[in-house]
Amino acid sequence: MTRRTIEPIYSAAVAIGRSLFGFWRLRRKTTGIGNIPDTGGAVLAMTHFGYLEFALVEWVTWLHNRRRIRFMAQKKAFDKPVIGTALRGMRHISVDMTAGADAYDNAVTALRNGELLGVFPEAGVSASFTVRELKTGAARLAADAGVPIIPVAVWGGHRLLTKNRSIKFRDRFGVPVHFAFGVPISVAEGDDPRTVTASLRTSLQDMVHTLQEEYPESGTGKWWQPRHLGGSAPTPAEAALADAERDKRRAAAPS
Repeated sequence: MTRRTIEPIYSAAVAIGRSLFGFWRLRRKTTGIGNIPDTGGAVLAMTHFGYLEFALVEWVTWLHNRRRIRFMAQKKAFDKPVIGTALRGMRHISVDMTAGADAYDNAVTALRNGELLGVFPEAGVSASFTVRELKTGAARLAADAGVPIIPVAVWGGHRLLTKNRSIKFRDRFGVPVHFAFGVPISVAEGDDPRTVTASLRTSLQDMVHTLQEEYPESGTGKWWQPRHLGGSAPTPAEAALADAERDKRRAAAPS
């Protein structure tokens, strides 16, 4: 493993995350962790059922080989005094929605420089806890940078913090959080990003299904279980309608 530079802010963030997850006594189980390379760039394409997947995936990655993941975050987060300082200190990538090309170029450069880049190809939290249609950004980034895509599925992390749900603090203790790191998907420069993205979605769906089957707690009747598996989460159609109505309200609200 190559020697890595010291990054005090990132190290502090990892320490805080490890302390919090240890305090909650999360029961982690990880498969396929060896698919994360010890060196070189890769796009980590992750499921997005809750708000803490970025920290959870970094947690298990750090425990495995001490690698840091760079994430893409909206510019408005970077503009906040404290949060922005932390994000820049961890070398995450600012995304200005009015000038997305700059963020894309910065992400490709980071990948070519051997970084791990974390992305959420669903482009938002899936409130139905099923894998939604994916954007093609992960495939395009991997092709332009000449690096593989590593599918990453997380199940149980949404029980800690997710969209449209108020979770009691005590309910976070002892939660099983399971991870699956899939076989890397090679992407050539001339590959159709839509075909690659369809393959990625199939991989993520299969991995999530396996994690759900092996999960040690029954989700029957529970809010965190998808409807098709006997839970009370909204269906994909219901979740999509709620998202559309929310977006409409935001667009109509005065700036």
